[in-house]
Amino acid sequence: MLEVVTASGSMAFVSALALMLLIGAVQLVGLGGDWAEVNAGVDGDSSVDVLGWLGVGRVPMLVLIVLFLALFGVLGLVVQQVAHDWFGAPLDGWIVVPGVALASLPLTAVAARAVGRILPRDLTTAVPIESLVGTTARIVIGRATPGSPARAQAHDAHGQVHYVMVEPDSAGQYFEQGEKILLVRREGETFRAISWGDHRLPRLEG
Repeated sequence: MLEVVTASGSMAFVSALALMLLIGAVQLVGLGGDWAEVNAGVDGDSSVDVLGWLGVGRVPMLVLIVLFLALFGVLGLVVQQVAHDWFGAPLDGWIVVPGVALASLPLTAVAARAVGRILPRDLTTAVPIESLVGTTARIVIGRATPGSPARAQAHDAHGQVHYVMVEPDSAGQYFEQGEKILLVRREGETFRAISWGDHRLPRLEG
């Protein structure tokens, strides 16, 4: 198997799997934004029928990309392993990559439909990021000070989770990790917020 993985004809498949894992890692640590925000709608026009068949609109676009990368990578390595077993060596990339890519499309469409039934319906309901103004959030990573934002978690009206960068709206104020805040306005990619007010209150021991 190592000979198949390291073969030049398998480079595209190994790269696809590596990219899939990278996307997953970025999402896991919360640096890639919300899955739901990387989405594309499909209307009734015939020019987008292919996209609708592929699964665009059923699941977020990023999920669709991950599914394609996974299927393309795994299917390609399987084909290369079969070629190695039958012919003694993996196939050249220019021969096998186009065929595997085409074969991965219908498999991606099937997988997207299956995943779409599992994912919560609200996950594919994209909302404007500006709609988070006026909602509460909680600092999840870092300490926010003026000019040095921290990462916060907020929920929109559909219950979707959004990760945004936040800094205090007033000079001299700061937010600690775990603190509850109110998003009051947006400036570029950063939200301004004020403290909810209860984070530093003394706790009663029961």
